[in-house]
Amino acid sequence: MESAAEPMTSSSPSLSITEDGLALVRFDDPDRRANVLTEPVMRKLADLIEEIRAGAEAGRISGALILSGKAGSYIVGADVDAIAAVEDPESGAEAARLGQAIFLDLELLPVPTVAAIHGSCMGGGTEMTLACRYRVASDHPKTKIGLPEVQLGILPAWGGTTRLPRLIGLQAALDLLLTGKTVNGDRARRMGLVEEVLPHEIFEEAALEFLRQRVEGEAIPTGARRSIGKRLLEDTAPGRRLVLAGARKRVRDRTGDHYPAPHRILDVIQGSLGRSVERALELEARAAGELLTSRVSKNLVHVFHMRERARKRTGVSQPVEPREIAEIGVVGAGVMGGGIAQLAAYHGLSVRVKDIRHDAVSEALRHARELMDKAVERHKLSSREARAAMERIAGGIEYTGFGQLDLVVEAVVEKMDVKRTVLAEVEERVPDGCVLATNTSTLSVDGMAEALARPDEFCGMHFFNPVHKMPLIEVIRGKRTSDSTVATVYALALELGKVPVVVGDGPGFLVNRILGPYLNEAGFLLAEGASVEAVDAAMTAFGLPMGPLRLVDEVGIDVTRHAGETLHEAFGERMRPAPPLRRLGESERLGRKGGAGFYRYEKGDAKGVDPEIYSVLGDTVPSRRRDVEEAEIRARLILAMINEAARTLDEGVAASAADVDLAMIMGTGFPPFRGGLLRFADDIHPRSLVERLEGYEGNLGSRFDAAPLLRKLAREDRGFYDAFPARND
Repeated sequence: MESAAEPMTSSSPSLSITEDGLALVRFDDPDRRANVLTEPVMRKLADLIEEIRAGAEAGRISGALILSGKAGSYIVGADVDAIAAVEDPESGAEAARLGQAIFLDLELLPVPTVAAIHGSCMGGGTEMTLACRYRVASDHPKTKIGLPEVQLGILPAWGGTTRLPRLIGLQAALDLLLTGKTVNGDRARRMGLVEEVLPHEIFEEAALEFLRQRVEGEAIPTGARRSIGKRLLEDTAPGRRLVLAGARKRVRDRTGDHYPAPHRILDVIQGSLGRSVERALELEARAAGELLTSRVSKNLVHVFHMRERARKRTGVSQPVEPREIAEIGVVGAGVMGGGIAQLAAYHGLSVRVKDIRHDAVSEALRHARELMDKAVERHKLSSREARAAMERIAGGIEYTGFGQLDLVVEAVVEKMDVKRTVLAEVEERVPDGCVLATNTSTLSVDGMAEALARPDEFCGMHFFNPVHKMPLIEVIRGKRTSDSTVATVYALALELGKVPVVVGDGPGFLVNRILGPYLNEAGFLLAEGASVEAVDAAMTAFGLPMGPLRLVDEVGIDVTRHAGETLHEAFGERMRPAPPLRRLGESERLGRKGGAGFYRYEKGDAKGVDPEIYSVLGDTVPSRRRDVEEAEIRARLILAMINEAARTLDEGVAASAADVDLAMIMGTGFPPFRGGLLRFADDIHPRSLVERLEGYEGNLGSRFDAAPLLRKLAREDRGFYDAFPARND
């Protein structure tokens, strides 16, 4: 598992022994911001375990405490680069067996061992704590414990899949193993994952005292305190079969069987519970070898690297320090404005909401309160924290307080003249240095900048709806936008917990530009007689969270119509709206928010395709539906997106293939297990894509004319990732 850049030895972890014979194993890699279990680190840990064993047998060591020297991090897991480098199932299984053997030696030490968890404890770090006799956690908000391997298409293979169900019970373990979710110290204590939660201010001293009490003979029980009913369900063969069958069904419902890792986790647990640890570990190792080399895992690791790269970037190529943002304004108190205000307050910022109507401000505050209440229900916030967050939001119809703001987001109606007027008005009332950002989804940032005296302090900040759920923010750089402005908005997006992607100005920017021909082609398929159900089912089977016609309803038929008109005006005939979509846009239907679109909705939930939809579409669709093969539907829709993505790269709207893929995954739910739209395209190869496009162009017209860039890549035998590699900013 060693990567070429890794040294053969490591200075971390280190071992020291207190005067009363307690061994302190401290992880503190001087070359990394967080502790990672690379192969050299694991070899060093193995040596220290043997040293502790020898000291214990000689009577010099009576207990061991495993802790971190990092301020906000315990151990964030194994080396992801090493995971990505595994190409052979047997070598993957051997790597798993090596880690298992080291942790088994830790588990078998003849003295009490305590994992002192302060900060982020993930993956292999959590597996190491499970091999200790006891675990304690700090009460710091940064302390989070989890096993996120499933999110990389693999499973915890250093004993985690084996030990966790035995410690906290089957159902609680499945909740963590199958989702990769994390828990804080209090939740970990309630579920039996840790024995105590200690004050972070005196954590090391308190953890040492906990160890001393265990050394002095005060053994305490570990793991979950389960009821008799839960034990009957989880510790008997019939009960386990019932629990595992239910888990398999939930996995299928949630993932559509596109992700093999959850199923292999269930296989390992089913084959090992009630049997020896040695058998369970071997099942883990074999499953790890299979999963590590799967295409799904390779793609998910690729997505992980894209996200990490976005998190570490600044959005600009030159070193620029982003401005500090403490107070922001939101102008336009609609659903988006209220969502942006809630998000900012949730993350500790003070917010001023401004609109021209009192009732709009009240509605935005009500929407923000509803979102805070939902966060309390999901245990993301306490009631006290939610109240404090709401107190950070103020609103009115005047510009009170705008003279001290650091940044203002404009979120008014999507009309150029209105936005230009509002932005110019805001600029007069904010201090020099205050960044202005527009939340437009289609309108030109450069066009708005013409109304401003300080266009260098202005850019786009496109949130996706719903704001609290959608992870993407497009940071739209205009021709006169400064590096400082981009870096500031990029840093703010990260602070808000979002994934920022910097894009160039242009109709639809990046995501909506690519979605335009995709949604339009769905309309043309309807015009040829395909059913709504068939079109959407083809894409959900591909792995998207919803089909294109359901997406039209979700975005809003009025919004989709406006976006389609903008793209048609900009790009001409190849973006001409499909007749069924044009007809639907002329109707009074709004989609989900209005209760009807392609589907019917009750209290916001889809209740199936509206049987009246074909009457609404009238003569733009045939009187009878015809069968269109799923492969045909899927090919046309995916090709439409790839072709447009090629144009965005050629025009500089997107800087790299990875930027396109990250934006599409975070902004549309493009299936991560496929690695991204252009990684998927590279797997097919531009030559094959051009051949398919030429075939469709001959039958269906110029909208399938292959993009010049795609033809160029086909001639040069290159892929998107080769021609447009990620930047290093």
